[in-house]
Amino acid sequence: MGLVTTRLADVIAVLDRLYDPAWAESWDAVGLVTGDPDQPVRRILFAVDPMRPVVDEAIAGDFDLLVTHHPLLLRGVNSVAATTPKGRVVHDLIKSNTALHVCHTNADNANPGVSDALAAALGLQDTGPLKAMPAEPTDKLVVFVPVEETQGMLDALSKAGAGRIGDYDRAAWSGTGEGTFRPLGGANPTIGQVGDIEVVAENRLEMLVPRRNRRAVVEALKAAHSYEEPAFDIYELAALPSERGGGRVGVLREPLPLRDFARLVADNLPRTEHGVRVSGDPDRIIETVAVVGGAGDSEFDRVRASGVDAYVTADLRHHPATEARAYDVGPALVDVAHWASEWPWLQDADRLLRAQLEGDVETHISTICTDAWTLRVGQDPQA
Repeated sequence: MGLVTTRLADVIAVLDRLYDPAWAESWDAVGLVTGDPDQPVRRILFAVDPMRPVVDEAIAGDFDLLVTHHPLLLRGVNSVAATTPKGRVVHDLIKSNTALHVCHTNADNANPGVSDALAAALGLQDTGPLKAMPAEPTDKLVVFVPVEETQGMLDALSKAGAGRIGDYDRAAWSGTGEGTFRPLGGANPTIGQVGDIEVVAENRLEMLVPRRNRRAVVEALKAAHSYEEPAFDIYELAALPSERGGGRVGVLREPLPLRDFARLVADNLPRTEHGVRVSGDPDRIIETVAVVGGAGDSEFDRVRASGVDAYVTADLRHHPATEARAYDVGPALVDVAHWASEWPWLQDADRLLRAQLEGDVETHISTICTDAWTLRVGQDPQA
């Protein structure tokens, strides 16, 4: 028996399960940029940025697929001519038959996602989303069915997508009561006669249904029910927060002074010339921490509301940072390089993809630092 050939479409299907494009922000550009879904994939390279050095690494290493966090073409363009740096990258990727796929804010909002990897790198425990996305819209279906038909109805509804709760399927509740009706002229009743009042022992069967499956479940209900006019109700349930979303809030294994916590951050993230910047009393005790991979000064209100002791993120600007620090109860700030804050996700994405892929596929993680800053002057890099 020969080896299973893995196609690009197979890899993308797994990535889309891990990082559903529907979770991306509306302004984002995620998904396949270059590549033929039918082309074979033997070698995959993970990187934060699809910059020239990384693309050169992918081409020179004979990688069939480059998976990056940041988009190559975030904003709309009218040309990908080779007269621009990005246009040249597109041309070189296509000529070398190197596919490029982007998992950006869909990976930020996943569980586990970019901020989970950052939280894990810092040893945070008991983590939950800072900015929780709503759970998938859900209905509750109630159908009244003759007692002897209950199990058959339950099977039909389950097959159509109802009754899935976490790691359980065919989940339902039922209770027995009496259903009554009188067929009128023109009816073709399964039970009873036209004009006669009937009383039937029925079960009230309740199941949860993802709203996207509503139509399929109702069609399955009508097909499985013996009645000409089955009685059923659909209730739209209130939206609840999910475990997906941006950022994470967690607890350190043991409290640390801010200066020691900052050293922990520096020791557990890739080194950059940007380094680790800290705002706050060095002796302040840090126990609860919020993290956001990538630029995070837009989340100050949520971070402050969470009541954490410290906030680790990237790209903190002067005015938002000083305003955040103006609050007496505000968190200490730990600012790291954008690239460094997101690089730990590459290891997670690599591990999760390999766990679900069939076939002989080799994966690698790029260690090329694509942080914008290449030199720091006037500071001791060991301080």
